[in-house]
Amino acid sequence: MAQTNPHPDRGPEARIDQGCDPESEAGPVSLGLPPLNWIDAATVDIDGARYMRDAQGRLTPLEMVRPQDQLQDEMVRRVIHFAGDLSGQIGRFRSHCFDEIGGFDAILEAEYGGHSRRSVKGNRTYMSYDGTMKVQVQIADRIAFGPELQVARDLVEECLAEWAEGSRAEIRTIVSHAFQVDKEGEIARAGIYSLLRLDIADGRWRRAMEAIRDAMRVVGSKTYMRCYRRATPDAA
Repeated sequence: MAQTNPHPDRGPEARIDQGCDPESEAGPVSLGLPPLNWIDAATVDIDGARYMRDAQGRLTPLEMVRPQDQLQDEMVRRVIHFAGDLSGQIGRFRSHCFDEIGGFDAILEAEYGGHSRRSVKGNRTYMSYDGTMKVQVQIADRIAFGPELQVARDLVEECLAEWAEGSRAEIRTIVSHAFQVDKEGEIARAGIYSLLRLDIADGRWRRAMEAIRDAMRVVGSKTYMRCYRRATPDAA
């Protein structure tokens, strides 16, 4: 569904995102799913008695489970039920779109005698003839850091310990945040990149930055597709 641009200063161009509105004005969206039988999905029948299994694997008689817990369990199962089907739809959508793009690229290659671009890294942009619709394909490298990063960290901390009071507060702040891990337990790349932008003449600092660059490893890539639509060709 096309969403209104939340940034008016960027013009009326709207990014087309996938959305799920289970209760629109026209009524519930039908995903073509069979209804979820909650009582069968959430409970275990033992000799005619119903039990719910908790997170520790223990069976609790259904009548002993609080009504709000039963209701929450049913809600979560329904949402996951819908999400599973939607995930499949998105997967098929992605596959169909890249088949279309790949077919168009193949036509261009045949026209100009080029070679397959499947392995070529880089961004591509496709436009409608009237200029109101755009499809972008972007390939981004996935970066991981090797053991050289620990050497860099030791050198940076050594510099900070010696500079101490003489170093600028903003530099100390950047450095102190650079080696923090994100919620997945990995080093946040933005903090590391901020160190590389600092121009410091200290020899140890320069060796640390060299170690950071040597630590960077491309471990894969991910392809993104972004779709845009705007009201008129001259809209910003």
